[in-house]
Amino acid sequence: MATFPKATIEGYPRIGANRELKRALESYWAGRIDAETFRSTTRALRIDTYNHLRDLGLDEEYAIPADVAYYDQVLETGLTVGLIPGGTDLDEEFALARGNDTRVPLEMTKWFDTNYHYLVPELEGVTEITPAPERVLRLVEEAREAGHAVRPVLVGPITILALSKPADFSLLDKLVDAYATVFAALADAGVEWVQVAEPALVADLSTPDADLAKYTEQAWSTLLGADNRPNVYITTPYGSAREGLKALASVKPEAVHVDLSPWTLDADADYPARVAAAFEGTDTTIVAGLIDGRNVWAADLRTKAEILNSLSADGNAPISVSTSTSLQHVPHTLNAEKNLPVDVATWLSFADEKIGEIKALVAGEENAPEAFGRSDRAVRTRTESTKIHNADVVARVDKLPAGEVKRAPEFAERKKIQGEVLGLPALPTTTIGSFPQTTEIRQARAAHRNGELNDEQYTEALKQEVKQVIELQERLGLDVLVHGEPERNDMVQYFAELLDGFVVTENGWVQSYGSRCTRPPIVVGDVSRPNAMTTEWSAFAQSLSEKPVKGMLTGPVTILAWSFKRDDVPVSVSADQIGVALADEVADLEAAGIQVIQIDEPALRELLPLRADARPEYLAWAVRAFRLVALNAQPSTQIHTHLCYSEFGQIIEAVAGLDADVTSIEAARSKMELLEDIDETFHSEIGPGVWDIHSPRVPSKEEMVELIKAALENVPTDRLWVNPDCGLKTRGYAEVEPSLTNMVAARDEVVSGL
Repeated sequence: MATFPKATIEGYPRIGANRELKRALESYWAGRIDAETFRSTTRALRIDTYNHLRDLGLDEEYAIPADVAYYDQVLETGLTVGLIPGGTDLDEEFALARGNDTRVPLEMTKWFDTNYHYLVPELEGVTEITPAPERVLRLVEEAREAGHAVRPVLVGPITILALSKPADFSLLDKLVDAYATVFAALADAGVEWVQVAEPALVADLSTPDADLAKYTEQAWSTLLGADNRPNVYITTPYGSAREGLKALASVKPEAVHVDLSPWTLDADADYPARVAAAFEGTDTTIVAGLIDGRNVWAADLRTKAEILNSLSADGNAPISVSTSTSLQHVPHTLNAEKNLPVDVATWLSFADEKIGEIKALVAGEENAPEAFGRSDRAVRTRTESTKIHNADVVARVDKLPAGEVKRAPEFAERKKIQGEVLGLPALPTTTIGSFPQTTEIRQARAAHRNGELNDEQYTEALKQEVKQVIELQERLGLDVLVHGEPERNDMVQYFAELLDGFVVTENGWVQSYGSRCTRPPIVVGDVSRPNAMTTEWSAFAQSLSEKPVKGMLTGPVTILAWSFKRDDVPVSVSADQIGVALADEVADLEAAGIQVIQIDEPALRELLPLRADARPEYLAWAVRAFRLVALNAQPSTQIHTHLCYSEFGQIIEAVAGLDADVTSIEAARSKMELLEDIDETFHSEIGPGVWDIHSPRVPSKEEMVELIKAALENVPTDRLWVNPDCGLKTRGYAEVEPSLTNMVAARDEVVSGL
């Protein structure tokens, strides 16, 4: 058996250090480059990445994973094994991801409890599965030509079926045959190791854990029993496996990865011991995911070394060291950051630095004393730093009521008061907040940053944009307006830059989906609000219209979900701190005459623990943090919230528990399916999206009429709003104006038939 590399990673950021993949994708979609140029550009990015990883020390054969995807890893695997038909050329592949004039895209939702989005395979009517191993063979060959023996990466058969719609395990035998065909093709090509990700084994999904374990034994005993295959490395990122761990031990793959990050060990402290016991006496290599692939704090190498030693203490099979997850969830390198506070920078570790930590653990303190010394200093100076602790913030939060907090009066009374104040029509229309970030806005922001525009000139440019956005909404006939958020670079980063307790990066880009990238801020300490953050812009926009203009806030759970969180306090502590800071903003908005305030929580489902027994505690503090923001709002102030791109059915009671007056929620791609979960416990008004803004399609009036009618089957007329799925920042006005025109016309047609 070929030896598994001692030092490896589960994956590396695909987007490129300078967002090369993003630029290539958007250039191809816009028609600025052809397919051949796109393929050559992305090939160069892959080879450069392999060279870079080898230079960082991943120099053993098969230490580098070829986790390649133009848009999404689930789509890529689905096309390779034939579970998703099509994808024979680039345009067909991207139509699956983004839609086109003749088809809607695949549904998109969150990848486990991360901010990455995957495309959901649709299995209704699938009876045959025809693999396309040439997709992965091309990657192997191009790497080999450049001098690299890379490890092909696939999402595993159990995970891809569990995440499909529906999760149809009657297809498992055919799917296993497809994987066997791909494995045989790799073996014939001389590939010695293949990596297969089975994160479904660490989560409580719609398919019970015991059933997933049974399917794991069924599928992997067949695949591992085949004569013609590479060595198989099965990975279990994002948490601890339970029944699945036993199943993997029973089928005995050549190597198994386990997530041993602080995130996982906080929830399951005995996991390393269970892993060691499960594989005791086997030849399976345990690959210890000790370096956190999801957060940016420098590793405490001494603590990691202790865990590593405990795994090998009983004479088990060889131990390798890796990351807990793919590094796709963190930025490329600290070397690109020139403006981080010097002390804070020493506490951090991005993708490249994490590879150095892996190499240090493999070498041990005796052979890597400098790395262990840096780790010791980072742990000590972070603990002692005044940037971490703010006594005033801690004292204010300590005075809050313990347990549940709730706004008064009850919703029914608030609804009556708000109806009299706002005077909105039946099925009121609105948008979610942002409008397109035009080239002119981006140029003005860059010019202001470079000193070419002074503060006064920049503010005037933004005010002109707000005026145009308000005028457009007035002309289209929308009922509740927004100012369009031209001053905001990102819905989380904007607030992070104005709240104490955060730092932000210049180049810390992380892929969210496709070409969409964000720069997650970093929560370094206790959080507070030194000054008002949004009031000036909301008040200015309201002065331009007689219609209500929404104040726009990002909620505490989403700010945390889309930031790198502290690992020295419970997340709930930071959530309460942000909640009271935003409550001050609500008070300022009300004082400025804003009668509608939206507190966005699109990530509420995202942080939901993967294990069911941890979910009640999370939902309790998440709901509490949201309620803290609106706790003292006047009854006449209509509080909206917004949620998108996750499966919300299992947390519908918590969504209701937010006690918002209006809840807007993603529903277009799922064709209002989630509204089937609405019952009498969900008392708020609701705005299920009728336009999927993550696709460049312009939906027709007729399409939106059907969606509104479908929504009315589950939501009473006096509680239904009409809106897009999400903000319009990533769309262009050429799509936005006709889509909103059709949306208002669709509402009018439905209302006329009531």
